[in-house]
Amino acid sequence: MTIKRLILFFVLTPIAVLLSVSSLFGSLQEPQFQTTLELYQTNIALQAQTWLPEDINDDNFSAIKAAIVGDKPLESATKQYQQVRESVQTNWDKVQNQLAQPQTIPLPPKPLGGEPPQSQASPEDKQEKLRRSLQQLQKLRADLDLSLGILQAKQGQTDTAIQTWEELQQTGEVNPVWETAAVLTGLWSTPPRVLPNAQQLINQNLDGWFRSTALIELYQLQQRQAALSEIRAEQQEAASQSVTKLALIATIPTVTALMGLILLVFLIGQRLLKGKAALLARNADLSWSTPWGGETILQVFVVGFFFMGQIFVPLLLSLLPIERPIVNVRFQAWSVLVSYMMVASGALLVLYLSIKRFLPLPDQWFRFRLQDGWFLWGFGGYCAALPIVVVVSLINQQLWRGQGGSNPLLQLALESQDSMALGLFFLTAAIAAPIFEELLFRGFLLPSLTRYVPVWGAIIFSSLLFAIAHLSLSEILPLTALGVVLGIVYTRSRNLLAPMLVHSLWNSGTLLSLFILGSSN
Repeated sequence: MTIKRLILFFVLTPIAVLLSVSSLFGSLQEPQFQTTLELYQTNIALQAQTWLPEDINDDNFSAIKAAIVGDKPLESATKQYQQVRESVQTNWDKVQNQLAQPQTIPLPPKPLGGEPPQSQASPEDKQEKLRRSLQQLQKLRADLDLSLGILQAKQGQTDTAIQTWEELQQTGEVNPVWETAAVLTGLWSTPPRVLPNAQQLINQNLDGWFRSTALIELYQLQQRQAALSEIRAEQQEAASQSVTKLALIATIPTVTALMGLILLVFLIGQRLLKGKAALLARNADLSWSTPWGGETILQVFVVGFFFMGQIFVPLLLSLLPIERPIVNVRFQAWSVLVSYMMVASGALLVLYLSIKRFLPLPDQWFRFRLQDGWFLWGFGGYCAALPIVVVVSLINQQLWRGQGGSNPLLQLALESQDSMALGLFFLTAAIAAPIFEELLFRGFLLPSLTRYVPVWGAIIFSSLLFAIAHLSLSEILPLTALGVVLGIVYTRSRNLLAPMLVHSLWNSGTLLSLFILGSSN
């Protein structure tokens, strides 16, 4: 065995596996992005439930409103906020425990498409990061209590709401959130009392439906009819916009998922009736002629994918004289795109050098054919993927219950309202990521594995590695399901444009939903 093989098999591969496993289990300490996303959706639903259009009769209005926000929006929102409050408390307890424990080996940075790579943090830096996380969680917990109390008060649970706000005032020193809790306690007390700076504190520390609800209560007590009319008009305008946003967020995925279900039923029925002559069975058992073995596969993924993405590029970028953490969202977007392109270029260079001696490749390798049915395969694959991944995600949420980590790019996209930053995020997620990841996982890995396992086994195994590569435990099941669809689309179409289109449509749909949700806050 050569020195190169010894280093690859017994040094680089074990390091890659160890750090990947460490990072995966490290994500257990991180909250799922889904929790934040659900709060944004809940807040839009709360705004929408105040919608009172003038040109619709009562019967139609009730039916439409129930279809958009549900029968009991306040009760649903209260339950959601209580669940998030419990999750935040759990995370707060975990961070406290981490602060009390000796520091271990630092984890590698987040994977491709995530936050901008940074240098490995020292134990002191990690302690400081944990302290900042603790402060952020404490602030989030206080904000949730403010909102939860308003929800309780609007459902007639005034005593419970006042208790929630009073407990908040007992948890720390006087601060704007503490003062806002005192203001809310006064507004809903019997008899009510209006504290100084009440309007200013409400405007500064509450948003959306919670802000307008508290201001309406304040203005009614102050008998300020002009201000009351203005805030109610503002509330109706926001409610109308929220109804439109909810309709967009719900209608497009619902219609697409319905199309996907019909397509799945048709394809499965055709497979049962026609057997190997069915469209779903096309090329199902046809393996690729693979001239290289496991050493080349390991070299591409260990050296090209892992070390390039997790060690070399982050180390190179850490040498740049850039102030960290990066705060400016536009600069963050540029950093994400540039770092992703560097990783992708490096990995594809390693791929090329690894298979260069086997050129020209056998037929069907890395095929791009414009004059083929790739668009139908891609669009159909996206429609079919939606109901499958949604069902798997619902099961997955019950398993992880708000923990397991998520891609930081999603949070950045949700919170950013800078048009250039949003464009850069879209370029990274909807164009760069589908091209690079499909070339690597479907174009190279899946066909390479058919040398050792049947096509269906290569689809499953490559999908699992695709999911693990994102280094978030909570995303493994849904990403594996998506990877299986991508693999089936590629093996049947034998055209890389098809899975690239599925991948691009999937990421585009996710980003579009995030942009719509983020525009409400």
